[in-house]
Amino acid sequence: MTVTIRAGEVPHGWVVERPGPMATGPLAWVARPGAPLGPGEVLVRVEACGVCRTDLHLAEGDLPPRRQGTVPGHEIVGRVVDAGPGANRFTPGQRVGGAWLRGTCGRCRYCRSGRENLCPHSVYTGWDADGGYADVAVLPQAFAYPLPETADPAHLAPLLCAGIIGHRALRRSALPHGGRLGLYGFGASAHLALQVAVAEGATVHVLTRSAQARALALDLGAASAGGAFDRPPEALDSAILFAPVGDLVPPALEALDRGGTLAVAGIHLSDVPSLDYARHLFQERDLRSVTSNTREDGAAFLGLAERYGIRATVTRYALRDADRALADLAADRVNGAAVLLPR
Repeated sequence: MTVTIRAGEVPHGWVVERPGPMATGPLAWVARPGAPLGPGEVLVRVEACGVCRTDLHLAEGDLPPRRQGTVPGHEIVGRVVDAGPGANRFTPGQRVGGAWLRGTCGRCRYCRSGRENLCPHSVYTGWDADGGYADVAVLPQAFAYPLPETADPAHLAPLLCAGIIGHRALRRSALPHGGRLGLYGFGASAHLALQVAVAEGATVHVLTRSAQARALALDLGAASAGGAFDRPPEALDSAILFAPVGDLVPPALEALDRGGTLAVAGIHLSDVPSLDYARHLFQERDLRSVTSNTREDGAAFLGLAERYGIRATVTRYALRDADRALADLAADRVNGAAVLLPR
């Protein structure tokens, strides 16, 4: 498949101009003339870009911007149109994906021990460098993923962050084979993690405030779906907190069986209330955070997605409606995952 940038074409995209609540209009639509590609970089024409809650945190200022006027978006599906010096991993027209983790030092003790997600020098797409809320995006070939050529790009995009981080959170939750899993919050990541857990034999209970999300959870194979602060119908071996709500940590811990594990999946979380040691932590309950992902996590999840037939439930928006997509996400009006489509 041949994909080109037309002569004289100036790409457009959204930038975070003034971080604040979505009602204040933190994004601006701008023209961004391209710069020369660096070593190992590829230019892709964006086919789809998923809308992640992290993008919302960046737009609203929960995540302090790391540079002025950054283009958000780190669930990028696109076709290679150009390559910088030494970038020979992909061929022109090939479909690739760009994800949250964009670069690491490769030298620190975390990188050398297979924990590059903890690299203190790590950089991120849509935070440290421009992302995919645009016509085109630049990706480092070393951190890009080859993607299926014929799949719907809108269904691939959420796999690149929601899916990958959901997979890491699932592994961090230490779910035993055939175990009982609770998912608190049921957005893009949770609805993909549920499918993996069910495919691997788990019993999954979903706790979320959205009636629409509860219905989707049951359709995807959840054993039960209740309100966010409800008690699940049985004690849990593992739980994952996807909602950025610290008030949910105590009830999630209390719902765990002895020796259970709660993994907190978000990059941002509101304050956690005081915990009662006997109720929430005693009997060897574990509380863990989840920090980014490794490239190995990404490759492993994309393989499982193909093997298990994982399919994202998506709400499609035109690229020019990215501000509306983020506002809908903030108001819990998105069922599954929101995806931006340039055309």
